[in-house]
Amino acid sequence: MSDAITLSGSQYTVTGTVRDQTNNQGVVGLDVIVYDKDLVTSDDFLALGVTDPDGTFTVSFEAGTFLTSKPDLYFVVSDNGTELLNTRDSPINNADTDTPPIDLTVDMSGDTLRQLINPAAVPGWKGGFEASNPDFAYPNPDLTSLPMLGNLDNIDKLQRQQKVLWPEFSWLTDPSDPKDPKRCYQMFAPDISRLGYTDDGRVYAIICPQQGACSPEIGCMNVEVTVTGNRGWANEDDKTLAGDMSVIGQIWFSPSAHQNPFVKRVWDHFAANNLPFPSDKAHAIQVTTHNPGQPDQVIFPLRKGESTDFPIPDFARHPHLAWTVGHLGVQIGPIVKTGIKIVDEFNQLIMDIFNLASGNMLQNGNVLTWNVWFTAPDHVDQQEWADHAEKWRQSIDADHGSPEGEGRIARYYDGSPFKAGKALISRELEDNPITRDIKSAEDGLESVERDVADAGRQLFSTERQRLDAFIDKYLPKND
Repeated sequence: MSDAITLSGSQYTVTGTVRDQTNNQGVVGLDVIVYDKDLVTSDDFLALGVTDPDGTFTVSFEAGTFLTSKPDLYFVVSDNGTELLNTRDSPINNADTDTPPIDLTVDMSGDTLRQLINPAAVPGWKGGFEASNPDFAYPNPDLTSLPMLGNLDNIDKLQRQQKVLWPEFSWLTDPSDPKDPKRCYQMFAPDISRLGYTDDGRVYAIICPQQGACSPEIGCMNVEVTVTGNRGWANEDDKTLAGDMSVIGQIWFSPSAHQNPFVKRVWDHFAANNLPFPSDKAHAIQVTTHNPGQPDQVIFPLRKGESTDFPIPDFARHPHLAWTVGHLGVQIGPIVKTGIKIVDEFNQLIMDIFNLASGNMLQNGNVLTWNVWFTAPDHVDQQEWADHAEKWRQSIDADHGSPEGEGRIARYYDGSPFKAGKALISRELEDNPITRDIKSAEDGLESVERDVADAGRQLFSTERQRLDAFIDKYLPKND
């Protein structure tokens, strides 16, 4: 026996190692997703583990999560969304306690995320700004003596930066259900967020991330948390920071959605009537934000360490790779009204559809929290910094494709992937006759397949009905 697989009652525990093929050394911080390969139904997700400094991973799952007596295991190894290995074509058939050691080999040479990691801070740090006012000190930094600054107004003062390579977001997919709110965790696209400051540590700029979500009916939409003001300090001596920020959420259609028949029809109608349409970031739907629990406070804190408001799974933590970590949270408010009825109703419709697709990420009243994991400080090239936001805007406008990868999909605490329809639609449509007909027609399917089919059809039906209702209400028949 190798102890690669052990059994305790109905619980399987799988242990293995992931090594770099160039040096045969274990690789830390990789996601290892374990599946049961099925020939008839969809493959079963079993567990997600993270490699330790030796490259070792351990996961556990119950026998009831797969349909056969013994699982046919395969592994997908990724670095926060970038797939490095997939063994589906060579699974471990009928995996049991006699399974030999599980030793997986990956090619890290093409992992662009790892190439961005600074092993240590660059020289030139002076420090001292955080000590210039006793009010700035922890445990409760008070930064109100500093003015809130425009995020692009002081690029000429930037000398040092910390890049956020691991922006880990979290939110409740069903905040209305206190018994089972189903928290999601998603790493947004890496290498966009940055903290910019002077050699003595005064913060002058903070860049926040973007991401996308797609719906069955209207295609892909982009979302950005846009910083409108900032102030703060960084201290490289003890790897701490404190900042205040104000942000606004923005949503707009990606280029692929521009060819969608519904989107194009409404866009043409709006253009013909000189009405604003969220076809790009400049005309985005804007979503207000505020400090959680304080609707009148639009400034909220960025503080050192990880959030302690909820449990954080290992796959959303990066202590072995990151230089330091900070956290912040914002509560989502209503969208900004234009005062034009048809535009405001359309924007709210798109916002609702975005929330269906993303799991209520920007639902009014929900709290969006993120832990920002920084790599070690680097020098600032001011021209590169000025170009960075525009470069990223162009990347995400090409259907949110980041040069360093799109980050990790939304997952629940146990690592299972978030499915929009299955998670969100069933309660909204439980009294809908269309939904009942779909479920009735599929009673003969395996339950897991039926759930997936229901989720997709329900999401499609919900969006289709709402879009049709909007067209019938506002668009002329010959439009």
